[in-house]
Amino acid sequence: MNGPMARYLDGSETGRLHLQYGPIDLIIGVDGPRATPKHIRHAQQCAWNRFQTILPELVDELPLLRSPATPHEPGARGSTARRMVEAVRPFAANYFITPMAAVAGAVADEVLAAIRLGFSPDDCPERIFVNNGGDIAFHLSGEVEFSVGIAQDDGEGLGRFRVTASEPMRGIATSGRGGRSLSLGIADSVTALADDAASADAAATIIANAVDLPGHPSIRRAPASSVKDDSDLGDLPVVIDVAPLPADEIARALDRGQEMAEHLIDRGLISRAALFLQGAHRIAAPHPAPFPMTARLEMRPHA
Repeated sequence: MNGPMARYLDGSETGRLHLQYGPIDLIIGVDGPRATPKHIRHAQQCAWNRFQTILPELVDELPLLRSPATPHEPGARGSTARRMVEAVRPFAANYFITPMAAVAGAVADEVLAAIRLGFSPDDCPERIFVNNGGDIAFHLSGEVEFSVGIAQDDGEGLGRFRVTASEPMRGIATSGRGGRSLSLGIADSVTALADDAASADAAATIIANAVDLPGHPSIRRAPASSVKDDSDLGDLPVVIDVAPLPADEIARALDRGQEMAEHLIDRGLISRAALFLQGAHRIAAPHPAPFPMTARLEMRPHA
């Protein structure tokens, strides 16, 4: 495996920064009225300094991070690993989940935290984002907002989530059959908004697992270990193929996922979620909103 690498995506050292190390692939953006070239370069240096150490730290704790979570998980040593453990802990009593379900979001949170620590509160750029393969941690202040597109595996856009600085959400993550990990459910994708990216990552995994039709003959499953040698899911049956489903069965599967998403909203674990399956979608949101809600999903109608 090659060591950590960095490059600029926009042809300028004040543009977006791309960091890659093994399976970790980050895109970092910094902007806003206070984001001078000096501020941006400083933020990038803070990100690079922390980024170089994250993967070795996680590798050192892989046995713990690949083990099923429990409500009283043994303490992890590294700060990124601790974020992973804490993100999955709320689900451990009732669902199968390992800390690896939150790894992408936790890495994004950790790098964002390192950037923010490099500034005083009054000097920090208004908008910073760390995108780890679609699981995103972001900082907002002042009048800025954050907008992220949601797309299918083939690149077709499905809509956009928008969040303003006045709202508490600072993490967004997507899980499902179209993602980088294996899934116990049949959702094409589930995108969740939460207070941080690790929490959104874990919650999106749980919701995506809930979008399912157990025992359905059109769904093919196989032991996770036969699909991916080092899967933290062991021999659990993961979905490997889903034939086209009739509309009523799609609705039934999405109902199960929406019920789970609304349960997590009621528990305060996420703020909202968008669920997608074979051209259909559901939106889960609090009723009523606990704060002035401008975070929303702008949907693009299906043809």
